[in-house]
Amino acid sequence: MKILFKNSRIKLYLQVFYFFLLCGIAGCSGIKTSADASEENKLEDALLWKLTGPEIQEAYIFGTFHLLPEADFYLSKEVQEAFDQSEQVVMELDMDAPSLQMKMMQNMSMTDGSTLDQMLTKEEMELLDTQLQEAAGLSVAQVNSFKPFMVETLLLPTFIEGASASYEMSFVQRAIDQKKEILGLETIGFQAALFDKIPYTDQAEDLIELLKDRKQMEVLFRSMITLYQEEDINQLYSASVEYFSPDEVELLLHERNQNWIKNIPELAKEKPTFFAVGAGHLGGQEGIINLLKEAGYSLYPVLSESGKY
Repeated sequence: MKILFKNSRIKLYLQVFYFFLLCGIAGCSGIKTSADASEENKLEDALLWKLTGPEIQEAYIFGTFHLLPEADFYLSKEVQEAFDQSEQVVMELDMDAPSLQMKMMQNMSMTDGSTLDQMLTKEEMELLDTQLQEAAGLSVAQVNSFKPFMVETLLLPTFIEGASASYEMSFVQRAIDQKKEILGLETIGFQAALFDKIPYTDQAEDLIELLKDRKQMEVLFRSMITLYQEEDINQLYSASVEYFSPDEVELLLHERNQNWIKNIPELAKEKPTFFAVGAGHLGGQEGIINLLKEAGYSLYPVLSESGKY
C-alpha cells in the first residue's frame, strides 16, 4: 500500500520536511557522478540488506527515497517479505507518534528571531511568494520566520508531476495494518537541531538557488530517481557528499550514521526488525553498511528477482 500526497495540504508538507533530511533528494541540487566511492569500500548495488550477527534477531535494512512520483514507486516481493516477517519497524523517526505534527510545528521557525526578508532581496521574496502560492497555497508572509530549509521542502514536491508516493508513509500504513510497533532512530528535536547548526544564511543561499534554477533542479531530481532505481547506493552517497560542505557531511550524514550503528543492534536484539532509512545513508566508507560490518556484523545484499528495487 502507498500513501499519496496532494500538493495542497500544509499538514502533509510538514511531514515531507522530515522526509528530506538525507534521502537522495537532499543531494539533488548538486549531483555529480565523479566522486565515486573507493573500490575498497564499494558495495553491491542493492537497496535491501540482510543483517545478522551475535545477540540480534534477524533484521533487514532498506534504503528509501523519501518522496517520488507515484509512477516510480515500487516495492519488490523481497522487500515486502522482509517487512512482513519482521515484528517491528524502525525508521529515522517514529512516524506514528501522536505528538509528531505538534513537534514539527514547534521546530519550523528560526531560533534566533531571523526572518527571510532579512536574508532575501525584495525580488527574491516576490519570486518565493509566487512559487509558494503555486506549491502550497501559502504566502511568503506566512513563512517569513521559517527556517530556509523548511521553506525549501515546501517547494520541492512541485518537481513531481501528479501524485507522489512515500516509502515511509507506505511502511507506516503497512505496519498499522499488521499491528506492528513503529520506532525511530532519532527524535524530531534532534533532527531539527541539526539544521540549526547550519547558518541560516547558508540555507537561504540554497533556497535562492532552488527558486532561480528550477529547470536544472528538475533534471537533477530525475537523475537521483534514476540512481535509486538502479539501486546504486554508492553514487547516491557520492551525490550527497558532493552537495554538502565537508562540515555538513559530518553533521548530517557521518555523525548520524555513527549514532545509528549503535542503536540498530540494540533495537534488533528483542525482535526481528525491518529498518528503513534514506538510501544516502547506506553507501560509502562511513555509511551504515560498512560501519556495521566493521562492528562485527554480517550484511548481505538481497537482490530482487524481478531486477527492480
